[in-house]
Amino acid sequence: MSGGLPLWDPAAEAPADWAAAQDEIADEAVRLALERSREGTVRLRAAGVAHPERRGVAGLRDVAVLAKDDLPKLQAADPPFAGMLGVDVGVLRRIHRSPGPINDPEGQHADYWRMAPAFRAAGFRRREVVLNTFSYHLTPGGHMMDAGLRAVGCVVVPGGVGNTAAQAALASELGATGYAGTPQFLLALLERGRDDGITPTFRRALVSGAPLPLALRNLLEESSGISVFQAYGTADAGAIGYECEAKDGWHIAPGIVVEVLNPGTLEPCAPGDLGEVVVTSANPVYPLVRFGTGDLSTFLPDKCRCGRTSARLAGFHGRVGEGVKVRGMFVHPRQLAEALVGVSGVLRYQGVATEEDHRDILTVHVEAVSGRPPDLELLAARLRGTTRVRAEVRTVAPGTIAEDARPIVDRRQG
Repeated sequence: MSGGLPLWDPAAEAPADWAAAQDEIADEAVRLALERSREGTVRLRAAGVAHPERRGVAGLRDVAVLAKDDLPKLQAADPPFAGMLGVDVGVLRRIHRSPGPINDPEGQHADYWRMAPAFRAAGFRRREVVLNTFSYHLTPGGHMMDAGLRAVGCVVVPGGVGNTAAQAALASELGATGYAGTPQFLLALLERGRDDGITPTFRRALVSGAPLPLALRNLLEESSGISVFQAYGTADAGAIGYECEAKDGWHIAPGIVVEVLNPGTLEPCAPGDLGEVVVTSANPVYPLVRFGTGDLSTFLPDKCRCGRTSARLAGFHGRVGEGVKVRGMFVHPRQLAEALVGVSGVLRYQGVATEEDHRDILTVHVEAVSGRPPDLELLAARLRGTTRVRAEVRTVAPGTIAEDARPIVDRRQG
């Protein structure tokens, strides 16, 4: 490409026949699942797929979708990976644990989660110093971004989460021009730097793990001069989509098949119609066939001006299941139940996700048993232990929470 636009690999990101390339990935994923995944083999055979052959994406239509929200139960019954691991556990590089809880394998090859194209599309370059503020502890986010950055040739500062003042100072001292993390933490770093008299050095950011409302994007780009790009992925499937310089939807990442299916009928959705993002990945370590992310999106109907031939998702439009992402971490009803069910003084409860000054807030409302108010500090500590998210716990009047109320509601805009 010309005009100073970010570089990319036409062979991987713009094949002449995108649909044919998707069919090849689907066929390879089926072959790997039949050879290596007990779980995948069961679903494939139930759909009449017993042998590898050319079927393409259309040949997956009768295969049941495996919901991400079902993984905790499946892994608990068949630890540690519910028969989905395609290699011996002893050859893995790392084993991570995501909220749910869900065990996530990491294979040995470089850029295991295929994040490098997302960073290249965002303009990250060799020898650039980048602050990575995703967690390196248990959850795979920090390592996902770290591997992609190193594949591009960047110098990574493993900041992790928290320590806002120290990270703002270090990034400025090192002249870090790149940022990886949630958009909300980038805003916090900039605000803390301004309060401490620190001149920001970031020029570009790849954000993920949390919504990026237009107002927050404008605030980051217009007030700080940072070019902000989004990436979308999961620990299970790796990179799924990312923005190019046009910033008009998420290009499907190389090496993965994406379907958008109606959650009720499992029929493919027409462009513009919301459905669940369902992925198929020919990853020999962890082959996935029709893995339901639980995320809602839609395909954009037109081609992108950047020249990539891939389909594009129109961003994040909510969740199919009851899990809610707060500050980059999924919070599931089962986690609230683990912390609160049966605790003395708690009759009913409900988690509420809101937003204030572009920051996620999780508040858990608790309806107390008459005459036995619960220890709110204890409840907050239990919730932090199960969700790994700091939540505020408040008592509400009797009768406030209906018996059939949803365990978690999301009241954020955008």
